[in-house]
Amino acid sequence: MSALRTPAARPLVISTDEYLLDDLLRLLAAAGTEPELATGGPALRRAHRHAPLVLVGAEAVGSAAVRSLPRRPGVVVVAARELPPEEWAGAVEIGAERVALLPGDESWLLSRAAAAVRSPVDRGWLLAVGGSCGGAGASTLATAVALSAAPGVVLVDADPWAAGLDLLLGAERAEGLRWPELTGLRGRVSGDALLAALPEVAGVHVLAASRSAVVPVPDEALVAVVDGLRSGGWPVVVDVPRTGNGSDGAASVLAAADLAVLVVPARLRAATAARLLVGSPGSPWSDAQLVVAGLPGGLSAREVADVVGRPVLAELGHDRSVVPRGERGEPPSVSPRSPLGRVARRVLGAVRSAARETSSP
Repeated sequence: MSALRTPAARPLVISTDEYLLDDLLRLLAAAGTEPELATGGPALRRAHRHAPLVLVGAEAVGSAAVRSLPRRPGVVVVAARELPPEEWAGAVEIGAERVALLPGDESWLLSRAAAAVRSPVDRGWLLAVGGSCGGAGASTLATAVALSAAPGVVLVDADPWAAGLDLLLGAERAEGLRWPELTGLRGRVSGDALLAALPEVAGVHVLAASRSAVVPVPDEALVAVVDGLRSGGWPVVVDVPRTGNGSDGAASVLAAADLAVLVVPARLRAATAARLLVGSPGSPWSDAQLVVAGLPGGLSAREVADVVGRPVLAELGHDRSVVPRGERGEPPSVSPRSPLGRVARRVLGAVRSAARETSSP
C-alpha cells in the first residue's frame, strides 16, 4: 500500500543579499523546488504560515518584519560567514533550528530542503490489539490483520515477553533490525528509513522482540517508532501486552489508535478480566471493541458483551490450522474461507473506516 501524497507548499526565503539568494536558489533547484521570496507585508506573513521550510538570510534576522513573525518549527538561518554573538542571539530569538553556514553546510541544507518539500503523505492508520488474558490469541490476530493488509504494513511487537512476533510470521531468520537494536530511539524517526531496516515477509514488515533475552521496550522508543511510521504514511498494527495498562508507551499507542481491539476468550473469567481492563478509571482500553474467541461450551458473543460492557466486533471460531502452521514456522492462513481470515478482514475494514472518519474534515 503506497502512501497518498498531496501537493506541497513552496519553501520561503527571506533575504535581500543577492549573493546569498543566488546560492539558495541553486540549492533549492537541486532539491526539486522553487521558493517564494518575501521580505515584508501580508505576503511574508502568509508564506511564513504555510511554507514547509523558512530560510532566513543572516542580514534579515534583525529586521522588524522578521522579528514580528510568530515562532514556528522549520526555520533555518543561512549565512556566508560565522555570526557574531548578537546575530546568534537573534537567530535563537526567532526560533531557528540551526544556523547553516555556506558553503560548508550546503550538503546538510540540500538534504533538509529536499525532506521539507517532499509531498506530504496521508497519515497511516493505527490498530492496537491486546488480549484480556494470556493465550487469548491477540498476537495471532494482530499478525493475521497485518497479513490481510499487506503489502506495506508494519507489525510492531510491544511485548518483550512474547518471544518475538517474527516467529508467527516465519521470519525468525529474515535479516533486519529487532527491538534490542532500536531501544535508543527518541523523538522524530524517519519512517522510510526504519521500514527499510526491518525484516519483511509476505509484504509485512515486522519489528519483533528479542527471542534470546527479555529486552524492555522503552516507552519513548515505542512512541517514536509508531509515530514515525505513521507520519511516513505506513499503516501500523501493534501487539500490545496485557500489562500495557501500566505502560505510558502502550497507553499512548492506545490513545492514538484508530481502533483498539481486545481479544476475549469465551470464558467467564476471561470476560471478567476484560471488564476490569476496560472499566478501570482512566483505562486506555475503555473504547476497545471486542473479538470473542469462541470455545466449545463457552459463553456466547452476546454474553461476553454483556459481561464486559463493550460491543463485539467479531467472533472468532476455532481455526485448526493455526497451531500446526505455527509449529512449522508458517504464517497464519488468512484465506477468505478460514475463520481467522474472515475476522482479520472484518477488523481491517473497521480500522480503515475509523481512520477515514478521523481524517474527514
